[in-house]
Amino acid sequence: MLAVIALLFVFLLGVNGLGDGFKSLGSGLLESFFAATENPFMGLMVGILATTLVQSSSVSTSLIVGLVAAPENPLPVANAVAMIMGANIGTTVTNTIVSLGHIGRPEEFRRAFAVATCHDFFNFIAVAVFLPIEMLTGYLRRTATALSSSLTGLGGVEYESPIKNALKAALAPVKSGIALVFDGPGAQGTTLIVISASLIFTALYLLVRVMRSVMRSRVEGLVSRGLEQAPLLAMIIGIVVTVMVQSSSITTSLLVPLAGAALITVRQAFPITVGANIGTTVTAALAALAATGENASAGITIAVVHLLFNLSATLLILPSKRTRDIPVLAAERLATVAVESRRWALLYVLILFYGVPALFAVLNQVLG
Repeated sequence: MLAVIALLFVFLLGVNGLGDGFKSLGSGLLESFFAATENPFMGLMVGILATTLVQSSSVSTSLIVGLVAAPENPLPVANAVAMIMGANIGTTVTNTIVSLGHIGRPEEFRRAFAVATCHDFFNFIAVAVFLPIEMLTGYLRRTATALSSSLTGLGGVEYESPIKNALKAALAPVKSGIALVFDGPGAQGTTLIVISASLIFTALYLLVRVMRSVMRSRVEGLVSRGLEQAPLLAMIIGIVVTVMVQSSSITTSLLVPLAGAALITVRQAFPITVGANIGTTVTAALAALAATGENASAGITIAVVHLLFNLSATLLILPSKRTRDIPVLAAERLATVAVESRRWALLYVLILFYGVPALFAVLNQVLG
């Protein structure tokens, strides 16, 4: 058990470092990306690309909240709604990248990639349904505006995760060492990404071996008895864990090695990922309540939009087995294709999360 805990810490350290590495490369680009968002589809692409660059929806949505609540020249709430939806898609890239650590072992990779991408498909479906509805009716914006007027001034709640603090403390000497050797944020960020990826892949390999031999009977018995038969319980677990660690990426990435070790199936993991989607909005929503200034209510509005969007998507997809099966079956089929030709897995990540949004950004600049 101590070996599992130690390897989990190394794994999470790698995930955290990967996010920080990408953040150092891409965080300076976010505000320039946010400038051209009047077109909802462009706003969606900006949200995806900004979040994939920094590997954290918390970072991008916090920036969006800050821009919406800015005292001067605030970002219109209507522009920010599509960006929030894009951030939901972009945040799924972390666990999809983590699943590539299993790419050398076909059956492990099939299971891990399916669990990672069921999160992707859930958010694709949610955006495909609710972006047109929002464009036609303003459902999310109008509902959130009505709710925010009653929430303004209540005061915020801030929570510091001890796990997150421990990861930051462990990463600090690594970053300091990199800074001594390399100059400039680009070289330092790239080095941190390489080191973090190595930690993730090494920890994944060892985690799968240890969990398969030590934890299989315990975890498999718990999961098979409870989670698959009680998706609501699994969703609540996803919410609670994500609020505790303040990162949906950590929650969903933890499911990847469990799936690789055949300790959890896609159907069992799916409600947990849905809960993680909701959990990642709670901390930001609570913190937004502390906003002050003339545009404070707008900041609260966009935080509530994020929560409403995920709740609406959950109510649309999770209650019925027939609708729950759609993202699960899509993820399983994509995993089968990825195992048969692994370059498709790499292309899926590069094109969908980086290539398409970047192309839209370039076209917008050229045509604008």
